[in-house]
Amino acid sequence: MEFRYLGNSGLKISEITYGNWLTHGSQVENDTAKACVSAALDAGITTFDTADVYANTAAETVLGEALKGQRRQSVEIFTKVFGPTGPKGHNDVGLSRKHILESIDGSLERLQTDYVDLYQAHRFDYETPLEETFQAFADIVRQGKALYIGVSEWTADQLRDGAALAKEMGVQLISNQPQYSELWRVIEAEVVPTSKELGISQIVWSPIAQGVLTGKYAPGAALPAGSRATDEKGGANMISRFMTDDVLTRVQKLKPIADELSLSLAQLAVAWVLQNENVASAIIGASRPEQVKENVVASGVTIPAELLGRIDEALGDIVERDPAKTLESSPKSREA
Repeated sequence: MEFRYLGNSGLKISEITYGNWLTHGSQVENDTAKACVSAALDAGITTFDTADVYANTAAETVLGEALKGQRRQSVEIFTKVFGPTGPKGHNDVGLSRKHILESIDGSLERLQTDYVDLYQAHRFDYETPLEETFQAFADIVRQGKALYIGVSEWTADQLRDGAALAKEMGVQLISNQPQYSELWRVIEAEVVPTSKELGISQIVWSPIAQGVLTGKYAPGAALPAGSRATDEKGGANMISRFMTDDVLTRVQKLKPIADELSLSLAQLAVAWVLQNENVASAIIGASRPEQVKENVVASGVTIPAELLGRIDEALGDIVERDPAKTLESSPKSREA
């Protein structure tokens, strides 16, 4: 396992992060979830990402149990705040001071730790003054409940405003967590250049495009039983945008390139996002321990420029590059 610095900080994290967005507390049994975390640790993964909203707080609880007994200083635990939790009352969502300060205590209790290494704003909150949000984050850092601050799916302008406020309050905004893959490159035009300027790294989610880049979905073929594309609770709506014959046909053209590198298509996809120097880590999920063992092979892989060009040629114009898509990620009004 290779390690990279997170933003303009001294914190190193594993190139592969284990995330439990769609699995723990929902899709897989707790014993399986713990086995996946054990497989991640055995493979050299030290960085674990979750959020209070995942499975309505259950995912944090499962991760806390799975990491119990590990030397706390040897792992990096990330979580997030924004989404609706608990009974989903009018203050159970967003980035208000009230919700942030109450949420961090709940997360720490569920994760069975005194602090998280990175506390992230899960989305941008249009209904709370940014100063209020960053004052709350700064207080959490000073209380020792979080070491660093990050965000998720923020635009270049939002990152710039947030970084300025963080600096003013004496804390570090060091990361952004966007979707990024061979098929979804909306951060490249604006978010990545701005992040480099500000000393912010990307921790990217869905590097395998919710499974599409594994090549298991063939154009015109029936959907594999038990796959994400058939699971309404597991992201079938998100994956639908990639489930066209054109996209699936183009993905199959990546197979010879993966073969040249002695990689699976999934490994190629994870290795591809790590070629971006602004990406500190790629988040992988798993419903079986074997999936963890397969994906960690991508760490340390270098894809030659000639093959990167062939990937671009194979995928052609099906790649989504519109930077405005990031702006669409954050809801303009709260759910509660």
